[in-house]
Amino acid sequence: MINLLSGYTLLRDPQYNKGLAFTEKERDAHYLRGLLPPTVISQQLQEKQLMNNIRQYQVPLQKYMAMMELQAGFSTHHVKITQHEIETNERLFYKLLVDNVEELLPIVYTPTVGEACQKYGSIFKRPQGLYISLKEKGKILEVLKNWPERSIQVIVVTDGERILGLGDLGCQCLPITIDVGTNNENLLNDEFYIGLRQKRTTGQEYSELLSEFMAAVKQNYGEKVLVQFEDFANHNAFELLAKYGTSHLVFNDDIQGTASVVLAGVVAALKLIGGTLADHTFLFLGAGEAGTGIAELIALEMSKQTKKPIEETRKKIWLVDSKGLIVGSRQNSLQHFKKPWAHDHEPVGTLLEAVKVIKPTVLIGSSGVGKTFTKEVIEAVSSINEVKLFFPPSHIQSYLAIESLSYLACRNLLLWPSRIQLRNPSAQPKRLTNGVSPLLQCLVLIL
Repeated sequence: MINLLSGYTLLRDPQYNKGLAFTEKERDAHYLRGLLPPTVISQQLQEKQLMNNIRQYQVPLQKYMAMMELQAGFSTHHVKITQHEIETNERLFYKLLVDNVEELLPIVYTPTVGEACQKYGSIFKRPQGLYISLKEKGKILEVLKNWPERSIQVIVVTDGERILGLGDLGCQCLPITIDVGTNNENLLNDEFYIGLRQKRTTGQEYSELLSEFMAAVKQNYGEKVLVQFEDFANHNAFELLAKYGTSHLVFNDDIQGTASVVLAGVVAALKLIGGTLADHTFLFLGAGEAGTGIAELIALEMSKQTKKPIEETRKKIWLVDSKGLIVGSRQNSLQHFKKPWAHDHEPVGTLLEAVKVIKPTVLIGSSGVGKTFTKEVIEAVSSINEVKLFFPPSHIQSYLAIESLSYLACRNLLLWPSRIQLRNPSAQPKRLTNGVSPLLQCLVLIL
């Protein structure tokens, strides 16, 4: 794409602005004389200066806001650098991420982005995507045409019902929020809330809005545009994936994306602890989109490896939800996506009891409830198995499944947030990053 911008407009464009890195020749060619200080500095020096400034913040949310200012042109009072440069230098934003991924990914993604989403109304400065509410019903195609980019290849859409994080994936990805209200009383009573102030719409009106949206997407961007459903509640997530899977190019990150990451981690871990997927018994804490999505992909891979029907390989996988172990006697009360995991077994009420009777060799946490992998649970699985592998979980630090890592001392522990490291048996368990893993959204114990 040829850049035809110049002058002040160029400095305000996040895609093409380079700030003080514009050369003397570029400043003449693009009418930038007088709009920037006279010094020309390299991108490397810009990066060094910004990283020094970001590291001065002690609160992760402040670091997040500074990075978003750089990417999208938020207010500049948090960061000590030239105004135009911080407001519209998207290329520098991605340069910082690429060169400092381990330090900055936990800031722009989990766990900090979870807090940013919770406080979005308070920190909101300017929009970064499209907002489609019930007010736009009947006009969604017009709304899509208001977006300046025409070569859209991916749309990330959410209705915000179970949102934890949604990021900008570049100029060919369009983030869209479908606002049908909220049932969160704290938000409805928050004077800074920027969404539709009404109870969440469901049923036919919700379905009609989504149908109009999906039709408008195809009409405006063509058959090949990918629609990624992000952070929809369980009752809508599975239905939307099934409904539009045959007519549109669709993908659900919570059901399918998380599953692919966890399966990759489990397969990689097997290279260290031995055996195949079929040699292990899996127990999940959590049976929502993530849990059932991961379980299904593991069962599919196990079926592929063993040539057995998926109905058979599912029997190696057990799930625990808020009511206990999912078993056959609960079939009539289960949501449809849980029914494939209702195996023949007597009722079991808690995770600890399930560990004792199922005797899992792999324990996977995909629940949004924190502190559920208690000392008693860890000790129970440790009495069954010798080697442990951890994937620290959660978008938000307070939702971590593990109650504490301190009591895991003097055990044969593998700790794997983003890479694997064996610890000295006499040492405390080591964290490979500060806080939780920036790459994984769930916790896996290979035991």
